[in-house]
Amino acid sequence: MPAVAAQKALAESKGSGKSSGEGTLHARLAELLAARIHEGHWAVGVTLPAEVQLCAEFGVSRQTMRHAMLALSERGLIVRRRGAGTRVIARQRSRRYTQTVNSMDEILRYPKSTYREAQVGEIIECDADLQALIHAPLASSWFHIGAVRREQDADLPLAWTDIYVLPQYADVVRRRDHARTMVYEQIEAAHGVAIDRAAVDIFPERLSARHARLLQVQPGSPGLVIVRRYHDHHGDLFEATVTRHPEKRFVYSMEFRRSARA
Repeated sequence: MPAVAAQKALAESKGSGKSSGEGTLHARLAELLAARIHEGHWAVGVTLPAEVQLCAEFGVSRQTMRHAMLALSERGLIVRRRGAGTRVIARQRSRRYTQTVNSMDEILRYPKSTYREAQVGEIIECDADLQALIHAPLASSWFHIGAVRREQDADLPLAWTDIYVLPQYADVVRRRDHARTMVYEQIEAAHGVAIDRAAVDIFPERLSARHARLLQVQPGSPGLVIVRRYHDHHGDLFEATVTRHPEKRFVYSMEFRRSARA
């Protein structure tokens, strides 16, 4: 679509009768991009044009485009990878299923025989790629802990975990129980911050060369990615973790029981 036509379509969408929650520029842009994908303008498997090209076509800023792309990613229409561009993975919004658990302790707790071996500790700024994973504000500051999770008496690493906490909670790395206790529990104990809501995403991914090296597998090997996001009682994100497991080294089992009916 020529730039003039694309910009006209975006301008006209302002009065299209959408709900107020969809009235922002980036939300309207996301609707137009989603419509293109749905109509087959960009087929499944195709890499989208570069961000700068799309910004010029629609006459929007890069921040607006990134917010729109994040919305498409959350719908399951695209996947964004550093160095590989943005690829279309579905024409329609993917179905999402939720499961309620009885306590926060039930959310992917690791066995007590495992521990983290920290290798990275640094302050970072949330870029577009990280935002797509942990849903933190763009350019916000986080303390990043990079660690290998190991099983006692086992040679191969169980997983690589990137943990992102607000900078004021960085002191948890000095706790004696840091290697064997979930970080959110350490934040709760040291700072009195209680989890009000936790969200978990689980999806497959081919492991990058860096993660393959850390996990001692071949680049491109299948992996399981688990993203956990922890929010306080204000609804603010205070910790997020991105854990990558190599194939056949981790099994997450759930057991459900039918509740008695009156």
